[in-house]
Formats: sequence, C-alpha cells, structure tokens
Amino acid sequence: MEEFIAYLVKNLVDNPDEVGVEVVEGNASTIVEVKVCPDDVAKVVGRQGRTIKALRTIAMTIGARMGRRVKLEIMDS
Repeated sequence: MEEFIAYLVKNLVDNPDEVGVEVVEGNASTIVEVKVCPDDVAKVVGRQGRTIKALRTIAMTIGARMGRRVKLEIMDS
C-alpha cells in the first residue's frame, strides 16, 4: 500500500523527489502520512478537496481488503 500511495502522489506533484510516505500501524487502524513540498500541498488536495478525497477512498479500499481502517493525512515537509 505504501508504494502504491507514493506512486499516485508522485505523479500529481511538481517535486516527486520530496514525496515521502510513512505508515503508522495501530491496534485496529493504520495512518498513512504523506509528506510533500509545501508548494505541492494544493495539488494533492485538489479543487474543493476532490483529489485528496479520491486518495483517501483508494486508501480505505485497500485497507478494507486487509481488514484494517486506514486514515490518510497530508503533511508538509
């Protein structure tokens, strides 16, 4: 999942070398932290949050197949 989310985000931003994805495992849930350049945050969020909503839906679908809850967060580095 980590590599797939990184692949998607790297194709959205202008600075793909600065994209970092970290997965934090919890008891029943998983948090995926995506770190991007501050200039690229708007590209990842998209107009009216549509892009980040789609990424969160993809992450939740992958997590559902693994039987875990997944939360995706955007961090600026």
